[in-house]
Amino acid sequence: MRNNNLEQFFECLGYKFENKNLITEALTHKSYTRDYNNERLEFLGDAVLDLVVGEFLYSTFKDSEEGTLSKLRAALVNENSFTKLANEIRLGEFIYISPAEENNNGRNKSSILSNAFEAVMGALYLEAGLEKVREISLRLILNVYKKIDPNQLLKDYKTTLQEITQAHFGCTPDYRLIQATGPDHKKEFEIGVFINDKLYSTAKGHSKKVAQQNAAKDAIKQLKKELKI
Repeated sequence: MRNNNLEQFFECLGYKFENKNLITEALTHKSYTRDYNNERLEFLGDAVLDLVVGEFLYSTFKDSEEGTLSKLRAALVNENSFTKLANEIRLGEFIYISPAEENNNGRNKSSILSNAFEAVMGALYLEAGLEKVREISLRLILNVYKKIDPNQLLKDYKTTLQEITQAHFGCTPDYRLIQATGPDHKKEFEIGVFINDKLYSTAKGHSKKVAQQNAAKDAIKQLKKELKI
């Protein structure tokens, strides 16, 4: 742990845990040499956040249909979004990871940060209940996103990239699997975006679809610089 001051983490989070063992477990990555890690709490936190965000969207967008609400929830309950929320509370400073992960920039890895955020929310649910998770998670979401704009959240980076490549290159992007790592139940995929056989970006995600969207987003940034658009 780079910063072992739990009190400082509680200040960043906006909640002080009474059960120090519980929050320590939530902050412990599987690479750290302990007989416990945060994967079980991550599982719980994912389910709790799915409910909290779903309820929030249901109440906020009263005229939206089920399909739109599902897409909005998917845009907020995912690795990228949870990484942003984790950074909002400086979570990377407080997690327990192995020296190897430390040297591999583990504190900035989206997969580690997002999983740890889910685990912290799972621990928060066990200690303080659903209302406290709702209070803290929605505060963080609104701090990060400022306002929930369906048009922005539902933006499809793959579609945008295809429009750019067809207009400027007369072709469509080619998404290729670079590698897949991790156990079958928790794989991480790395996807590369190729345009006319030139690699423009690579990105990772817990599903191929997420990795493709992440890679498309990075490729758009690269093309905007290259093409000055």
